[in-house]
Amino acid sequence: MNVYDSERMSEALGEDGYEETLNPSEADMILLNTCHIREKAAEKVYSELGRFKDLKTVKPSLKIGVTGCVAQAEGDEIIKRQPLVDLIVGPQSYHNIADLAANAVDGKKQVDIAFPEEDKFSVLKGKRSAQRGPSAFLTVQEGCDKFCAFCVVPYTRGAENSRPVIRIIDEAKQLVQSGVKEITLLGQNVNAYHGDGPDGNEWSLAKLIWELEKIDGLDRIRFTTSHPNDMTPDLIEAHGQCKKLMPYLHLPVQSGSNKILKRMNRSHDAESYVSLISKIRDARPDILISGDFIVGFPEETENDFNDTMSLIKEIEYGQAFSFKYSTRPGTPAAERDQVPEEVKTARLHQLQDLIKQQQKSIQDKMVGREVQVLFERTGRFDNQLVGKSEYLHAVNVTDPTISVGELKQVKIMKSNANSLSGSLSN
Repeated sequence: MNVYDSERMSEALGEDGYEETLNPSEADMILLNTCHIREKAAEKVYSELGRFKDLKTVKPSLKIGVTGCVAQAEGDEIIKRQPLVDLIVGPQSYHNIADLAANAVDGKKQVDIAFPEEDKFSVLKGKRSAQRGPSAFLTVQEGCDKFCAFCVVPYTRGAENSRPVIRIIDEAKQLVQSGVKEITLLGQNVNAYHGDGPDGNEWSLAKLIWELEKIDGLDRIRFTTSHPNDMTPDLIEAHGQCKKLMPYLHLPVQSGSNKILKRMNRSHDAESYVSLISKIRDARPDILISGDFIVGFPEETENDFNDTMSLIKEIEYGQAFSFKYSTRPGTPAAERDQVPEEVKTARLHQLQDLIKQQQKSIQDKMVGREVQVLFERTGRFDNQLVGKSEYLHAVNVTDPTISVGELKQVKIMKSNANSLSGSLSN
């Protein structure tokens, strides 16, 4: 979502005369778009800002801004801690960034971390970039009403808000016209989507996906990130019947312990999650399941951790993201008894070893199969291109006849550490 937000901010600033540069020394303005999910991510912001001190000294007119969730959470405190910052813009206010940048002169600091009544997406009516790569993100929903005990999203992104269907369809068509063949629908809780439809009714994510499938030139649809409680029957059915919806699902569970899930305020238990995965696989047997795990959540015992390991063994994940719990100020879990750091580290290594084994096993089973690959970029070697399979595996193919943006059938010849290698099918 931060990639999507960065693109839209860049487009808004482009209408005001700015052009992107990859060289900080050339910049008239530097923006750090930030995440507040984990403590280290927030601390990296201040470390990164420190790197720009010399640039600001040499070029006093240089404007430096912090946007995104750290900006929302810390506000003026960022300027107090790092006075070289000129503007602070929360994730609901980036449609104002051009005006804020224009007003950030003569030492006037600009801070906008409000939750405005107007929809930022309706304000940002400019067209998406004229020419793009074959894959793109498209935000359809923001915010979350779940209030998991470890999570800052409800405080930094606000309540759940879904964009109207017609605006999403219009933006998707613009993306396809600019060369996009695969769109990933984004939301903090994307499967809770309930946008206003053109028929006057609220549409579910499944109904939106079926409407997107009608767009000529759009070959692939994905979505992330989902909550188990919002994995509705019509969305499960779409995975089985919608040809453009890819057989990949990121469905975080966080823990396999019912006690910990309750303390996390996840509103589901391990048994219901396993049952849900079974229903999804009944609809689409070849689907690749990805997940999220937090180890060392407050009060997690060895038995609780073993329950998580048992769930992982039962599900068999093709991919997963796993983290040690880190306290986020203002969240309920931050006030509870914490698990020792060395215990969290040991459990994380053990969990990640299991995930790696499962990932490698699933990748190895792909050898000899044919997959459809959307080629997205050049590789490290001559005539090598890298793309994604339907299952989100990175696939390398060396062949001078392929171009970026093409969809090709590929036979998988080798399973690597984090990718697959293949050759064009005959």
